[in-house]
Parts: sequence; structure tokens; C-alpha cells
Amino acid sequence: MHLPDFPAPQKTAVKLRPAAEKAVRQGHPWVFESGIAKINKPAKAGDICVIFDRKKNKYLAVGLYDPFSPIRIKILQSGKSANPDAAFFAAKTEAAYAKRADLLRTDTDSYRLIYGENDGMPGFIADVYADVLVVKLYSAVWFPYLPVILPELLRMAKSKTLVLRLSRLLQSAAVDTHGLKDGDVLHGDLENEEVIFREHGLRFTANVIHGHKTGYFLDHRHNRKYIGDIAKDKTVLDIFAYAGGFSVHALAGGAKEVTSLDISAQALAMAEKNVALNDLKANHRTMAIDAFVGLENLQTEGKKYDLIIVDPPSFAKRESEKARALESYARLARKVEPILAKGGTLLLASCSSRVRAEEFFILNTRILQETGRKFTEIKRTFHDSDHPIGFAEGAYLKAIYFLAD
Repeated sequence: MHLPDFPAPQKTAVKLRPAAEKAVRQGHPWVFESGIAKINKPAKAGDICVIFDRKKNKYLAVGLYDPFSPIRIKILQSGKSANPDAAFFAAKTEAAYAKRADLLRTDTDSYRLIYGENDGMPGFIADVYADVLVVKLYSAVWFPYLPVILPELLRMAKSKTLVLRLSRLLQSAAVDTHGLKDGDVLHGDLENEEVIFREHGLRFTANVIHGHKTGYFLDHRHNRKYIGDIAKDKTVLDIFAYAGGFSVHALAGGAKEVTSLDISAQALAMAEKNVALNDLKANHRTMAIDAFVGLENLQTEGKKYDLIIVDPPSFAKRESEKARALESYARLARKVEPILAKGGTLLLASCSSRVRAEEFFILNTRILQETGRKFTEIKRTFHDSDHPIGFAEGAYLKAIYFLAD
């Protein structure tokens, strides 16, 4: 394991303001800077914060201190005392792995092993692609703990190679990363930065060094499989196709024709590569164009599709962007309706955490009703099983399926 020597974390006692203390008692994993009432000594990234309640001075929770984030303390465990050592993190890893057991019984060797706060490790992501483990850190609190966490993750995932990815914050000059860089191979060898993995029997590539996030988006896996299950003999339009996940499943499911639309020609090249990996090139075409412009062009051409997937990137990364995001979702629903064939199926999805699921569902139902055409809701879905939700802010993905008359 290629790791530097890290300074040993120190312990510090903390007391919180009433609202923050109440949130921690209810299991929330974040303590903002404004929620700290007292800390008994200066702390550095990764130092252990032992939180005591205000009235009885009894143990409340343990967390890690982050001086670079408004979320100043990342809670590891509340209610029951804990020492964040090798045994503690091994137990968390084993518990996380057990939650993925059903998924790993399918023909799938790509999954999220650690999902941050939702698996009790705020700001820590671990994704597996075949025999490559990719760890992405969103907080400097984790550097001192890598020597005890990473060997256990490798053992649990049975991975031969480990790649480290760092968030933009950690890549900035403001944060001491102890000499570690985004894309470092910390264990084993990486012959090719594009790793081939399986998802329900189909093959895909993840660029684990330069790809978005850890290289691929795993959270839509169940929706992609469902699209494949219903795609037989259909014409399919995959909007915001990115690397073609939905497109590949649709083609494998027997779709008559699939069009992948994305503004990024580079993303569509990845989609074509994934299509080719599965010997499905014959009925696939791509459109490198802005989604809204592309939809207008398709309507002008009189195109109709039996199955349409609309899975845009996040439209609202902060609360101030929420209103515009809702407008964009409404525009997409309006523009996609005219090119959906009679009896067609429509999937509308959102990964904007600022937009609540019920808001998204109500908005799209209303917009489609306003077209004067009858739409019947088929089902709603959320995160796949390797993205368990442990607190409200951890939920971001939602999708709704409609059947048109």
C-alpha cells in the first residue's frame, strides 16, 4: 500500500447548541460550524470529536473534525460510544457489504461498497469495478484513517487494484492531502484506466482515473435493467445518454432502434464503445446536441419513439437554483411529449437533491396532464440497493414512469 505517514488523530471534547444536539440525537450525521457551542482545544482535520450532551455531560456521539467544510463535524456514531480504529471501520465495511448481498448474487461485479453518510462514513465513497476498487474522498478527515480502512476494503471487495480519487475541494491548494493526488494508484497495478465491468450480464467501461465521480454512475442500475426488460421491438430515445447505460440495456433487450442524445461528443464516444463491447452496434445512432435543441429538431422532423428516457444531470446543486431546476424539468416534459408515440413509455428522472421526490412527481404529472393527452403512471423508483438512504439529505435520485395513450 503506497501511503505516506499521517499524524495521529487527537481527541477533543465538544458540546453543541440545542438545535444541533437535537439533530445528532435523531441520527443526523452533520454538525455545522454554527452548531458547535464549545470545543475544548483546537482541532485539525480528522481529529476525533467526542460530543457530550449539554445538561448531563453524558456521551452523545463521536465524529471527525473538518476545518475545511461548513459541516465541521462528520458524525460516525451516536448513542453508543465508539473508537474509530481498525476494528470499528472493519465492522462498518462488513455491515455495508452485507447490504449489497442480493445485488452481488446477480451477474454484476460493479457496485458501491461504501456510500458516505448512509453507511456511517460521511464524505467517503468506495466503488468497485470488477477487480478495481475506487475510493473517492470528499473530506480531509479521512486521510489519517486510510491505513486502517483501505486494507479492509480491499479484502472485502477482493480487489487487486486500488485507485484514489479526490473531490475538487481536496484537490485545491487550501487542503493538505499529504502528497496524495487525484488518480493515484495506491495498491496493485492499473494496466488501463478504462476498466471493463459487468452490470446484469452486460459489459461497460469506467474510466477510473479521469471519469466523472469514480468513473461511472451506478445508482440507476435497476432502472437500466427495467428499460432493457421492456424495450423489445421498440424505438428508443435516450436523452442525456452520457455513456449509454440505458441505450445498451435497451439494445440488449431487443429494441428495434436506439438513439443516444447528449451534448458531449466525448460521452457519446463512450456510449458507442459500450454498445460495441456488447456487439450491439447495428441499431444504434448518436446525436451530439443540446437536449432542448435536439428535442425541437426531432419534433420538427416528425420523429416518434416508443420508449423515451430523460435522465438529466443535476439542475440544482444549491437551493438558489431550485426554481430554475423545476422550470427545466417542466420544459423537458413538455418537449418530450410530442415525440412520444401512441402507447409509448416515458421515464423521467432527477438526481437533483434540492428537488424533493414528491415535488418532482407532482410537477411532471401536472405538466403531462396539461398536454391534454392521457398519461398513466406505471411506477416510481429511487436509488438502487447499493445506495441505501440513511438520512433525508442522502436521497437525491427519483424516477417516474408513464404510459401514454
